[in-house]
This record gives sequence, structure tokens and C-alpha cells, in this order.
Amino acid sequence: MFNTDLLINNGVDLNKSLELFGDIATYNDNLDEFLDGVEKNLDNLAKYKENADMANYAIIVHSIKSDAKYFGFTRLAELAYNHEMKSKENDMYYIYDNYDELMQEIKRITNLVREYMGWDYEKKEVSNTNKKDSSILVVDDSNIISNFVSKIFNNSYSVIVAKDGMEAIDKLSNLKEEIAAMLLDLNMPNVDGYEVLKFMKTNDIFKDINVAIITGTESSTVLETTKEYPIKAILEKPFNETNIKRVVEMIVKK
Repeated sequence: MFNTDLLINNGVDLNKSLELFGDIATYNDNLDEFLDGVEKNLDNLAKYKENADMANYAIIVHSIKSDAKYFGFTRLAELAYNHEMKSKENDMYYIYDNYDELMQEIKRITNLVREYMGWDYEKKEVSNTNKKDSSILVVDDSNIISNFVSKIFNNSYSVIVAKDGMEAIDKLSNLKEEIAAMLLDLNMPNVDGYEVLKFMKTNDIFKDINVAIITGTESSTVLETTKEYPIKAILEKPFNETNIKRVVEMIVKK
């Protein structure tokens, strides 16, 4: 169990991934979130493919790509990126022709992770116990992001998680007084991050809560698409502990 040579010999860029996670223990602690995320994404991916819903298909493969990059699964990240680009071009022929290749790589990686962790590993639950009076709202459909942020700020803030824009709007409506800052992904299924920004502007919430954008897109593009909102910082994926601490310290309202 936890033989890192197994990962490296199977093409995992572990050194690059540890630039994000910091140490192998944190890397290992987050792997179960990767497995959970892939399982949930596969159900949606198959549904969107069958319905030729390329917009939502692109969102799912984007999530798979991001998670694969975090953990050093380079080949999977490349395949998912190709699917993301082609689905955004509405190239259904490419998606159908190359879908099996993507599924085979996902299966290879998930089996590798299970072998590395041990088939009887116990899943670790992230504690939601409040450590302080104030909270950070993390809006991202990736369990890996929310879990990583929770671990980083375990002794400083309570981390409130929203999986899409609708959940974020609900948290902002009911827990606004507790929230010290928000980390917001823009590309999410159902209700996206732009709708959250619109809600905040309409309801004059920016004066109470500062926002940093989490993105896999270049900062210049994000600045252009969000220029009507008072965004305080941009956190580009993949980020590490130092990056996220710096951004949170910048945007938290004391």
C-alpha cells in the first residue's frame, strides 16, 4: 500500500502533483475524492454524450481534466482536454469516435489508484466542524478543490461548500453573515458562476463578501468576461497551498 513507484512506473507525474499537495500524505488523503468525483462524472458524461448535450459534456470533461492534472495523471488530462475542446466545437463525431479511448484511460487510472491505495482502504470524511466564527464559501463542482481547501484552512475557517451556482446562491442567501470570502469557479453544470456573480450584484452582496475566481482559463480572459464585477483576485488551476493562502488572506474581510 502507498508504493509510489507503482504510480511513477505507470506514468504518473508525482513530482509535479506534489507541487500542489505539498507532501505525499496530503496527496494520499485526497485520492478518495478523485475516485468519488470520477464515478459521479462518468454517469453524467454518458448521459450528456447520448443526448448530444455538448455544452454540459464539455463541463464534465473539463472537471476530469482538472482533477487528473492535480494528481499527475498526464495522459488522462490530455485526453480529457481534447474532448473538452472538441465538445466546445460541437464536434460530436470526434466525441463518439474517441469516447472509448477516454473511458479506457479512466478505467486504467481508477484501477491504478485503487491498487495503490489498497482495495480495502477506508474513506476519510472531511470534517465540517466550525473552527472559527467566519467561513470561506468554496463554489466548485470538484470535490478535490473543496477538500483541499478544507484541509488547508482546517484550523482557521469553516469551509462551506457549494457544488454549483444554485447551491451557492442558497448559501449566500442564508449564511451571508458567516461568510468572510468566496472562491468561485465559473464553469459548472446547472447554474454557473456567472449567475452567482449576477445574483451578488443584484442583491448588493459584493460590499459584504469579496470574491476570488477559481479558473483553468487564462487570467486575461477571466478579467474580460467578469469586468463588470468587483473581482478581487484570480486563482489559476492548478494552484498550491501557498497560492491559495495568499489569495484568501487578500480577500477575507476581517
